[in-house]
Amino acid sequence: MKCPFCGCIETKVLDSRPNEDRTAIRRRRICDQCNKRFTTYEKIETIPLIVIKKDNNREAYDRTKIEKGVLRACYKRPVSAARLEQLIDDIETSIYSLETSEVKSTTIGEIVMDALKEVDQVAYVRFASVYREFKDVNTFIDEIKKLNE
Repeated sequence: MKCPFCGCIETKVLDSRPNEDRTAIRRRRICDQCNKRFTTYEKIETIPLIVIKKDNNREAYDRTKIEKGVLRACYKRPVSAARLEQLIDDIETSIYSLETSEVKSTTIGEIVMDALKEVDQVAYVRFASVYREFKDVNTFIDEIKKLNE
């Protein structure tokens, strides 16, 4: 790591620890030449993910859209905030594990529905009703019957 003060490339790591949200490693370093200390952050570089919408438009992946959909589906349901955060993290991990630079929104929707089905069936039906654009009560009934199988 290059020293920001003198430019020397010989530095030592004094301390390493994860940052508060555990998305990066904070490293405290000291320069071998000038003995000044500085902090660096090491973060995983992810590939930019593009979502292909139903109308074939493309847009950048946005975690907040999944968060909003899951929160809306779980509104007034007995699902803790910690469980919701873990659920959203698991969904995002599943999306990135596809190891592709473009993913269809329908694929993301199916991943979300599969995850919600395991957490809360009412939330699953709520999400499915919007995602699959249920047209009438019979569609709701059919989806509920699938849950009971």
